[in-house]
Amino acid sequence: MKPVIIGIAGGTASGKTTVAKRIYENASKHGRVNMIRLDDYYKRLDHLTLEERKKVNYDHPTSYDVELLVEHLRMLQNGMSINKPTYDFVIHNRSEISERIDAAPVIILEGIMTFAIPEINDMCDIKIYVDTADDIRFIRRLKRDITDRGRSVESVIDQYLTTVRPMHLLFVEPSKKYANIIIPEGGHNQTAIDLVSTKIIDLILKANEE
Repeated sequence: MKPVIIGIAGGTASGKTTVAKRIYENASKHGRVNMIRLDDYYKRLDHLTLEERKKVNYDHPTSYDVELLVEHLRMLQNGMSINKPTYDFVIHNRSEISERIDAAPVIILEGIMTFAIPEINDMCDIKIYVDTADDIRFIRRLKRDITDRGRSVESVIDQYLTTVRPMHLLFVEPSKKYANIIIPEGGHNQTAIDLVSTKIIDLILKANEE
């Protein structure tokens, strides 16, 4: 059975990571599930200084190493293992740490541009969009970037207005049309999470029977 790729997209701080983690936790009790963050596939920017990297538009589809991600997804689909890169938000660059991931019946791929990048969108078998109000998303992002990524209030607001919001309107929001399932309110929508988890568990059990 070919592995099923489940794409989870949505705006910044919409709750898509929480949704992905809860679905993963529910489904992995019944078999092997891989979870991959699109953010880990940001391009290497070793040729830029830290100050230059801070100014890069990370909310544009071209900021991702799409070729590498497609290669890795195809390897997993063919039963091969990959060494997945990891990204360090503090230094605005890919870290030197990689993570070995073995093939599994289900792959959960999560990131804001999952459906906005045609090559990735085409590989997703099930597409879930997490839809949360803009003001809630901004507040969550502000808190997260200050607490977890050492950013200042001013830098978060400036980035949001300069790149995050414009790119959301240009790429992320329009990509919602590709979704099979739209989950309002992210991780707080337990009913939707349970329904999706049930579907994924069914796929895993079928794969285990083969």
